[in-house]
Amino acid sequence: MNTLLEVRDLRTVFDTYAGEVKAVNGVSFSLQAGEAMAVVGESGCGKSVTALSIMRLLASNGRVAGGQILLDGRDLSRVTGREMRSIRGNEIGIIFQDPMTSLNPVLTIGTQIAEGLELHQGLKRREATQRAIEMLRVVGIPNPERRIRQYPHEFSGGMRQRVMVAIALACNPKLLIADEPTTALDVTIQAQILELMKDLKRRFNMAIILITHDLGVVAGLASRVLVMYAGKIIEQGPVKAIYRNPQHPYTWGLLRSIPRLDAREKKRLVNILGTPPDLLSPPLGCPFYPRCEHALKVCETNMPETTEVTGGHLVACWLQHPMAPRVARREGSVGA
Repeated sequence: MNTLLEVRDLRTVFDTYAGEVKAVNGVSFSLQAGEAMAVVGESGCGKSVTALSIMRLLASNGRVAGGQILLDGRDLSRVTGREMRSIRGNEIGIIFQDPMTSLNPVLTIGTQIAEGLELHQGLKRREATQRAIEMLRVVGIPNPERRIRQYPHEFSGGMRQRVMVAIALACNPKLLIADEPTTALDVTIQAQILELMKDLKRRFNMAIILITHDLGVVAGLASRVLVMYAGKIIEQGPVKAIYRNPQHPYTWGLLRSIPRLDAREKKRLVNILGTPPDLLSPPLGCPFYPRCEHALKVCETNMPETTEVTGGHLVACWLQHPMAPRVARREGSVGA
């Protein structure tokens, strides 16, 4: 497969009254055409900021301070604002985090879908409206000819999310970024939205970046997982490798906090004690050091290098060092 997106040493900061917040600190990854990848981690770890950096939709006090974001070899961090506006929606679609507030309440659903088609595809209003009806049908909204004239408040939460998917896919983008697409939806609707995304991925052969804090939604859609903590990628690899043989203590903690129906014996869910580090002044060493029950002295002052465990399974942890003590590295694993 061809590499569609390559992020190299991305560094994104926010200027605040207290100083410079290093929200994303040296993130690197690649995404192949047609591949689905998940980015997981606690709130505040840098997942959404990474996505907004790719889209160049940061708040006014945010900026990409370093690195490259290459889409088909073109560095998105260096293109003009006009060029970026032609890329958004056309080559990269995004589903924002909250479907309840992401739609404009004073515009009809049809207008909001057709807007991107008129802008990027040059369609006339009648053609764009017809395409919008087709997209509503594709995402499973019944009676689209009538629904297209309705407003967001006339749709349920799950239907609004389907509309967001229709808007994101209207121009047949190469890449879809889904930022917490199942937030605020009940589990039945969550399953429907994820199944819809899987079906659309197969149908349009597009790449997907799924951003979530819920490891339970990852296995059914993504083939690869990035685990982020404090603005860094601390572990990444194929889904089965991450679930069956996690190597970083933070990943163990995330997996131990998931309720499991297939557990052979009842166990309490275990939370990760402590709080994430202050990104105004990130630690010199491993950012998970203060919360890690297996921390070594070297973790406090030295960030570990990335080690390849098996093919494509990478982890940044001093426990991988040959001189590190052996610990129960499978304690957080689950079947996949």
